[in-house]
Amino acid sequence: MSQKTVQLLIGRILTDEELRREFVHDPRETLTALRDQGIELTTGELDALVEIDTELWESVAARIHPRLQRCCLSTSSSSSRRYQS
Repeated sequence: MSQKTVQLLIGRILTDEELRREFVHDPRETLTALRDQGIELTTGELDALVEIDTELWESVAARIHPRLQRCCLSTSSSSSRRYQS
């Protein structure tokens, strides 16, 4: 994975409420699904992202201006959600 791809993926996790919720709930499954859909992510990179304290994601996301956030309008989460941007 290139540094640009890592940055884009982290940015999506921080600004997409639904993706972030799913990632915090089950990081390995979420990243595996993204990888299966074409995101270039090595096993080592996946492991490194999974090892990050899950509290970080919500903490940092809370500091990003709401106009830059992608809100979840659904009241229920689905494991078959779309991961594309």
